[in-house]
Order: sequence, then structure tokens, then C-alpha cells
Amino acid sequence: MPSPTARRATRLPRRWAGRLLALGVAALLAACGGNGYVDDDGCSQVAQKDWLGGTMNDWYFWYRLSPRPNPGSFANVLDYYGALLYTGTDPAFPRDTYSRSESTETFNRFFGDGATMGYGVSVNGFEVQSGQPLYVRYIEPASDAAVKGVARGDEVLSANGRSAAELILANDYSVLTAANAGDRLTLQLRRNGATRTVVVEAKVFNLTPVSGARVVQSPNGRLMGYLMVKDMVSQAGAGLDSAFALFRAQNVQELVVDLRYNGGGLVSIGGTLASYIAGTRGFTGATPRTYTALLYNDKRAAANNQTFRFESRGNALGLARVYVLTGPRTASASEQVINGLRGVDVQVVTIGDTTFGKPVGSLPTGYCGITYSAVNFESANARSEGRYFDGFDATCPVAENLTRDAGALDDPLLVSAAHHADNGACPALAASSKPELTRAEKTAKRRAWSIDEREAMVPR
Repeated sequence: MPSPTARRATRLPRRWAGRLLALGVAALLAACGGNGYVDDDGCSQVAQKDWLGGTMNDWYFWYRLSPRPNPGSFANVLDYYGALLYTGTDPAFPRDTYSRSESTETFNRFFGDGATMGYGVSVNGFEVQSGQPLYVRYIEPASDAAVKGVARGDEVLSANGRSAAELILANDYSVLTAANAGDRLTLQLRRNGATRTVVVEAKVFNLTPVSGARVVQSPNGRLMGYLMVKDMVSQAGAGLDSAFALFRAQNVQELVVDLRYNGGGLVSIGGTLASYIAGTRGFTGATPRTYTALLYNDKRAAANNQTFRFESRGNALGLARVYVLTGPRTASASEQVINGLRGVDVQVVTIGDTTFGKPVGSLPTGYCGITYSAVNFESANARSEGRYFDGFDATCPVAENLTRDAGALDDPLLVSAAHHADNGACPALAASSKPELTRAEKTAKRRAWSIDEREAMVPR
């Protein structure tokens, strides 16, 4: 059973523990067609719904449990898609709040180009309660918001004329999401008692998947590598290699990986990160061990079940212990890093708050300009542990201080990791510095909340 301080994955049923077949998956799927289905009738709503119903019946992980509504009852294909999703009738699985859809252009921009479109401003929407300040928690480094000087720790007083109190009460932060490049967002901000107004423009900009790599010292003088991994896209590879080359050259004794805002992405990039951490621990002799197994429904299992294995990396550290900074936005392929490392007996000490809880992923399929990321598989580590739908609890529960830069020497999460590295135990923190919600409250809120980081576990 999971411990109260470090929620572990659930061992999957024995039927999943058999031999898994490796399958190469195409990098990106075309905008029309996918998974063997061909549209002979163009992109009419009837044709799209016909294709979607057949695809979901064949590939959807919960196809046996999901509703079978009449497609003619829905005006458009996206309403029909929502009606096809599993509603939570099996106690082993919560309701499907993970499947999503988006324009194929947006999907390809993110996972192909390593770019996105928007203002680049994120706030503490999940954490904030009525009557509390609304803060900027993260700014994309290449966004217009960064150029205009908006920074973590700025208090948001209003956005496009809507007060922070109104946004919090409605739990609606959609004003921060741009519909088109060129849209404008007017922010009234306060810092150190001074108020200013900033207008930022939505633009297409490159992601910064890896940042902040440096070596710091704990109070007792232990050398600790730190890096933030924000997005698991292929463009992260070079940044990871540079960071671990630095850590290896300076003979770090500990490593802190900041995944607090990482919603996931490509399974292979998570495996690369885990391989740099584990080194030879990811191998039995010369044989690579399982990082993760992706397990499809009973129709697809024989042909599609897939194993990702640890890789040999020249700058790998081979650590027995790693610190991972976590929060409610740590999801999907980033949680998979925690589970995958624990599967080969690397001690993962999580610092921060409970993770999102998404041990399932999607083989994204594009059709008529829409890419569907319906749940197609679940994930398990080398010990067949998975189904961590409640997320992973923090070993050391610590609340963020948004007035401190993430990864700064006075960041409470990094301070707590350093204390644990020096003393082998979590620091004794004041009650006000701990997350305020109970596990049950956090789980209920998280499942009702639309995560504001892209959550993904894509099998390539």
C-alpha cells in the first residue's frame, strides 16, 4: 500500500507482466487519416463522426467501458468526442479527464517545432483561494511577457479589465489564453508596493524546455546540480546533455530536477532524463532495463504494447538518489520519470506537493485538421507498478513561495532538498509553509481542474 508521505504506484495485474513487443511509432501523424482509417467522404461532420467512432472503438483504452451514443444526436464531432469518453464506472479507474483534442497545427507546432503561441504568462490559479493574492508563477523566457518585464512574483491586480478577485471567484483564467497571434493582454501588476500596467502581445515563440542548470552548495557543502525541465519535447535533448556534462565535470554529489511545472510530453525525453540520472543502474550488465512499458487495450496489446528502456549516456551520473521538485502540474510523462527511476531502485525524494496523477497516455491521431489525444495506453515501470491516479505524494511537503524565483537559493523547495541531502530527513517547517489542502481535497480539486500546463505522454 502507498505510504502516507510518498505515494507509490500500484502493481498492475499479473496479466500485464508478460512479454512486451517493441513497436516503432511514427513521429507525427498526418492531418487527415490515421491508425489505418481512410476518409472517402471528405471532412463532413458525418464522415468525421464515423471515423472517430470506429477509431475510438478500436484504439481507446476504455473502449469496453465507454458510452456508445448515437453520433447523429450531436451537432459536431467534438461534442460527439466528449460523449464517447469513459465516465468512471470501474473502481480501478477514475473518469477520463485526460483525453483532449486540439488543432493539428497547434499540436505539430508544439511537438514538431518546439514552439507555442500565446502571451507566455502563467499564474497560481490552482493554488489560490478567494481573498488571496493572484501571482505570476511562471513566464516563458522567449515570450513577449518576458520581453516586457513581467516576472514571477508580480501580483496580478487585473487582466483585460477583470479583477483578480473576479478571476479567482469564477476559477476562470481563460483571459490569459490567446485565441490568435496579435491578441493583446493588458495586465495591472504590483510589486514591492508599486503598481504598473503592461500590455503584452500573443506571439509564436520557441519553448525553453531546459533552463537554470547550475551547481550549488548545500549548507554542509554538498555539491548539488540543479536544472528545470519544463517541456519534454525533442528540443530538450541538447539542453539535457549540456546540463549533465556540467554536473559530471563538477562531480556533483546530489541532483535536483525541477519538474514542478512539467506536464509531460515525449516518453523518450523522459527516458533520456532518467537515463542521465540512473547511469549503469538502468542496466543489468550490458542489458538495458525497462524504463516504462506502455500497455494498450486487449484489441491492440499484441501488436502495440511497447517497452522503452534505459539508454547509455556519456554524461550519465549513476546516482542512487535524486531530488525531484513536484507540484499539481507535474503530470504524465514527468510523473513517469519518478515511476521509471523507482522501478530500477533509484531513490526519488519528491519535494513540494502531490503530483497530478496521470499514468496514461495517447497515440495522437490527426484527422481533418483536428488532433485527438484520447487515452490509448497505461504506463508501468520495471516492477509492473502503475495506476498512480492519485498522484505521487511529496516525501517532503513544502508550499511554494511565488515571491522567490524557482530554483533560487531561497526557494523553499530547493532549500528543503538541500536540508534533506545534508541530514537525510525533511526539514521541520512551520505549518504555514506546508500545502494547505488535504489529499482528498487536492485530488477532488485536481480532477475538476483543467491543468494549465500541457499534460502529455506521447509514445515516441
